[in-house]
Amino acid sequence: MINQVTLVGRLTKDPDLRYTPDGKAVSNITLAVNRHYKNASGEIEADFVHCILWGKTAENTTNYCKKGSVLGVTGRIQTRNYDNQEGKRVYVTEVVAEGVRFLSSKPVGTRETTQQAPQAPRQPQPVPQREELPFA
Repeated sequence: MINQVTLVGRLTKDPDLRYTPDGKAVSNITLAVNRHYKNASGEIEADFVHCILWGKTAENTTNYCKKGSVLGVTGRIQTRNYDNQEGKRVYVTEVVAEGVRFLSSKPVGTRETTQQAPQAPRQPQPVPQREELPFA
């Protein structure tokens, strides 16, 4: 059986980091993932996907990402259910993250960006000609 999902989307709010009673870091995030087509009004809609991050992934995401950051998340779909305070059964579908990639540039004002000297724009490297390629 295969249960694997890959998402790229924007954080809908800043991640909130919590710890379980036994000290494990956990963060719940929601990614806004655009659909690949427009609706009848000509607008692109988005799906809002709930994801759970654990351990260092949760801590790093909380430290380096904020609302609007673009993330790539790989993981697995998990379903669960519980009875709410009114006794009604609630079903939840979420992604348990196994890997997260930060796809936005560093936010301006972070410690890393304020201490570095400005860098010159990176020049494109020339593509080697066919004769220079060792595998041609």
